[in-house]
Amino acid sequence: MHPLPFPAWNLAVARSVEAIGTPGFPAALEAALQALAPFQMMNGFRYAPDGRAFDLHNDRLSADRSIIVDQYLAGAYVLDPFYDAARAGDGPPFIAMRDLAPDDFEQSEYHRVHYAATRIVDEAGFRLRLPAAHGGDHVAVLSLSRIGEARPFAPAELALLGEAAPLVCALAVRHWGPIPAPAGSGAAEPGAAPRLFEHPQLTRREQEIVTLILKGHSSQSIAALLSLSPDTVKVHRRRIYAKLRISSQGELFRLFLTAPVPPAPAGAS
Repeated sequence: MHPLPFPAWNLAVARSVEAIGTPGFPAALEAALQALAPFQMMNGFRYAPDGRAFDLHNDRLSADRSIIVDQYLAGAYVLDPFYDAARAGDGPPFIAMRDLAPDDFEQSEYHRVHYAATRIVDEAGFRLRLPAAHGGDHVAVLSLSRIGEARPFAPAELALLGEAAPLVCALAVRHWGPIPAPAGSGAAEPGAAPRLFEHPQLTRREQEIVTLILKGHSSQSIAALLSLSPDTVKVHRRRIYAKLRISSQGELFRLFLTAPVPPAPAGAS
């Protein structure tokens, strides 16, 4: 990777600063980041304290909006490793999917639908903490994606983006924060509550295992997380599939997407 021309980076950052608070800010920030490491798409989501997800920046998508935004916000976001990382408290300002994804993530139905179907080959992002005018910090991830024939981010590129993260996050928080209060006194911002997979025939432990399967954990990973033996996890998986009358993870994922979504609690922000 060629070293970054310092004058060009300074100019791109200066233009981003000048654009804060205007519709041109995302494009200016994207241009600055392209100087560090090329990518095909920049987009982002924010998450309320109660776990609901909202659009942050999805104006110039290079992939299928119905999957990247609509299906994601309809509930699939709870399976996103970035969702868990964003809400994990004080984590690093820059995160890479390769460091977060479960061991069977690329074999998961979520990966097949959300990544393979849109040809995303790699993703990294900046963690943002956005104050809200009505109280309670929101968190967000501004993602950079490589798509199609592009190669995954090189370690040196990820390192460079990581070094720039404090500045990038400060600019992004200044532009997108604070989150304004919803219109109307005491009104809650519209948004579905996080989708949970619940089924009357499944035990609480089986529901835990379903969630981990959908997120892309192997039987070995689930066993380690739940302090079970891999053989016990495999027995649970067979019972789950039998109870739900399904035979594949694809069918399990479709059941998840069609499961009822609980309403957002009154006054949630």
